[in-house]
Amino acid sequence: MLFIFDMGGVVTTTSHAEIEIAKLLGLPKEEFVSMTQNDFSRLTKGEISTKDFWNNFEKATGIKIESDLWNYFFHPQMDPAVKQLVLKLRKNHRVICGTNTIENHYQNHLTRNDYAIFDETYTSHHMGLEKPDPKFWEYILMSEGYAACDAFFTDDKLLNVEGAKKAGIKAVQFLNAKLLKKEIKLFFQEKR
Repeated sequence: MLFIFDMGGVVTTTSHAEIEIAKLLGLPKEEFVSMTQNDFSRLTKGEISTKDFWNNFEKATGIKIESDLWNYFFHPQMDPAVKQLVLKLRKNHRVICGTNTIENHYQNHLTRNDYAIFDETYTSHHMGLEKPDPKFWEYILMSEGYAACDAFFTDDKLLNVEGAKKAGIKAVQFLNAKLLKKEIKLFFQEKR
């Protein structure tokens, strides 16, 4: 069986960089997210660089950005209970990471060896696809050689869980490691 884990909010704590960036810029978070939503999606799919993102932001707002604030405010921490679960599953199953991310966050995780617990890592910025698009999971399933019915996915964002379900994958919203273990146990029972 194939187990697919999201990174931020599941394996590591969620980065709340947008909150910190908005605060630094003196903008409400909702306004910052709204004004950057299109470019952030392009950044997540690898269509533009963080330099392009901040240049576009500066042109649109007149606010001068001196450094990459996405990187500056990115400090996730590994969840030890989820890490142990991934390592335990890997003894008998294929376990991968499927994550929406941007290049510098990806590099940060690589430097810290966060992806080393997985058999493979699939990132939106390398794939040119992002969750919740069902094509994100179709790409992974095709690459891994698994049918959707033999895959299990977890993500902290319900929208991404719903996208995986549309692709035919058993998907559950991550709340904590204890509940995730129960969901995985149920998945094994369903597959018998």
